[in-house]
Amino acid sequence: MNRHLTIGPFNRVEGDLEVRLEIAAGRVASAEVSSSLYRGFEHILLGKHPLDALVIVPRICGICSVSQSAAAAAALAAAAALEMPANGRLASNLILACENLADHLTHFYLYFMPDFGRDEYRACAWHGAAARRFKATTGAALREVLPARADLLRLMGYLAGKWPHSLALQPGGTTRAVTATEKVRLLAVLREFRAFLGATVFGDALENVSAIGSADELAAWAQGRPADLPRFIEIAGALGLSRLGRATDRFLSYGAYPAPGQSDACGEHLFARGIWQGVGQPFDEQLVSEDVAHAWLFGERPLHPLHGETRPLVGEFADKAGAYTWCKAPRYDHGVVETGALARQMVAGQPLVRALVAAEGGSVLARVVARLLELALVVPAMEDWVCALIPGEPFCAPWQLPEQAGAVGLVEAARGALGHWLRIERGRIAGYQIIAPTTWNFSPRDAAGVPGALEQALAGLPVGEGESIPAVVQHVVRSFDPCMVCTVH
Repeated sequence: MNRHLTIGPFNRVEGDLEVRLEIAAGRVASAEVSSSLYRGFEHILLGKHPLDALVIVPRICGICSVSQSAAAAAALAAAAALEMPANGRLASNLILACENLADHLTHFYLYFMPDFGRDEYRACAWHGAAARRFKATTGAALREVLPARADLLRLMGYLAGKWPHSLALQPGGTTRAVTATEKVRLLAVLREFRAFLGATVFGDALENVSAIGSADELAAWAQGRPADLPRFIEIAGALGLSRLGRATDRFLSYGAYPAPGQSDACGEHLFARGIWQGVGQPFDEQLVSEDVAHAWLFGERPLHPLHGETRPLVGEFADKAGAYTWCKAPRYDHGVVETGALARQMVAGQPLVRALVAAEGGSVLARVVARLLELALVVPAMEDWVCALIPGEPFCAPWQLPEQAGAVGLVEAARGALGHWLRIERGRIAGYQIIAPTTWNFSPRDAAGVPGALEQALAGLPVGEGESIPAVVQHVVRSFDPCMVCTVH
């Protein structure tokens, strides 16, 4: 006999999340993921001056506000056909990378690892050490990680003035020039952060971590190493996390950190733009659509975001057959994709991540390893970007917005692909649609009944007869690092 289980709201998650499971023969037969809070930012923006987006969209989220700023600035730059000066591009990359890396630390230490200190794991050999190190509010790791994260965010202060909700990112670049003395300070911040990562997170030099090329090499490297990624590798092996949480194995990345002289829309990135499904494919923005068949929204057919709309159902219309979330169902070429650090590194061709997915598919292990690998991969790039800044040369180009335009800004937030689609008519915002990473990953079924990425990843998970909050379900959900306030914005 099938039974139903509802889990939610989840703690340690930004916003409201509810997961409804149908369980048959001790396993999840199907899942529905619900984002239950409607916020309406896309309505707030209508009729505003286009530059108002730079003030409004960062307020969507206090965790990834810079990512929202970067996407809005990129959309405005595309509308104005504007090219950033090299300094502006380097500084923009540094600001976004700072937020993304801080977010990776927050996810690992504050959102994900505390679950391994739970009492149901008490019989496991690794539990005592994990609880002492990672348990929520009392784990020893917090006393090291939170100061290191705060120290990294000094870089944001030097470049952006404040965090969150800075106005430093503009269509033409960044508002604050960097002096030669400040370059030295920026490098000092990165040097201290590099030392923390090497001693605490990895127990090894960043370059050695980046060079690991296979699951066997990863296991051998982690064996007996007194640092936090090796501790996770040990736990993941004991719990079989490499075999849990597989979704579509179809990955999307908009490309992260454009090179100076390159636009957001094309050109070279530190991590490439594209689609991965067994082989790499170029990304075509025209193949993105949003389906609302199972959302509490009006709509008769999937629409491209530039022509999309967000019309909530209210009153007598709210009882829509089959609807169970405020989240739309984004699709790429009519198919479900996963986005995030795992997708970024799959598209970019990172050897270890490709090897993990080739062996077991996208999994809890692969997602967490990909995020921590980005710490090792991005810090050296940030050091290069600081060195490449040229004091005295422009950081921001002047611009003039057109009266009519349609444009898109695509960036990579910590959690994955973030897109802002903008229409300007008579000098005002006539349309603004946002697809956030968690909108992709936590989407509901589409009109064809195909579940979203998390819904697919939950199917087949084991659930014990007496379990009301299965730990394995929480591990899979948290491996995607949901941000529900961004999902519906």
